[in-house]
Amino acid sequence: MAMRPVNVNIKAVDPDRVGGFWAEALGWGLSSEAPGVSNVEPGGGYVWPDPSALCIDVVVVPEAKAPVKNRVHLDLATTSAAHRAETVERLLALGATRADVGQGPDVPWTVLADPEGNEFCVLEPREVYRDTGPVAAVVVDCEDPRAMARFWDAATDWTLHSVSGDSAVLRSSHGVGPYLEFLRVPGAKTVPDRVHVDLLPYPGDDQKAEVARLLALGAVPLDLGQGDTPWTCLTDPESHELCVLAPRPAG
Repeated sequence: MAMRPVNVNIKAVDPDRVGGFWAEALGWGLSSEAPGVSNVEPGGGYVWPDPSALCIDVVVVPEAKAPVKNRVHLDLATTSAAHRAETVERLLALGATRADVGQGPDVPWTVLADPEGNEFCVLEPREVYRDTGPVAAVVVDCEDPRAMARFWDAATDWTLHSVSGDSAVLRSSHGVGPYLEFLRVPGAKTVPDRVHVDLLPYPGDDQKAEVARLLALGAVPLDLGQGDTPWTCLTDPESHELCVLAPRPAG
């Protein structure tokens, strides 16, 4: 048994605005499965949950983002210095703002924030991200990348590419789509996550059994006041939020 990451979930006061921004930013389509939810996913015949992309679900919440850096963010890929500069200017025109997260003036990437302040990076060209699509990586701040590697490697069917005291990197076993990266950053989580990853069991697998398996790996139940929902909210061993979705029927 193992699950696959399928969505990046972003909380927003105005999901239409934030979802619209990310759809334009990535060149993807925008739809809504329910009031207060904006779904952003690739076009061109993409059928969820294809591993070539992690879709973005923007979900309404009443609270604005706290004035602290998110512990989960997206890195966007570019193909050249000119493409990076053009991408930054295009995103600023769409409503992004420049963000200072202590990166200093000499880093080769650009830090921006979406219309509700969720930070993301526009990277300089890197060969490792040449085939990821527009999202190069989902990046998670953590205190212990090795511990995160143990949990997420066991929780998902993604392949662990590297692990050290400073970082851990996973990617779909199909060798497509974005990377999931855990980077060592001093300090623990202090506010609820604004961005998290959704996991999906495979058809025919049992959601409750998958939840029990994650709990045995060190996950913790999370009560967000969600009530009776078809998904289960948990946190990983460093309190990053995640949701286990209901599997689609087999066949």
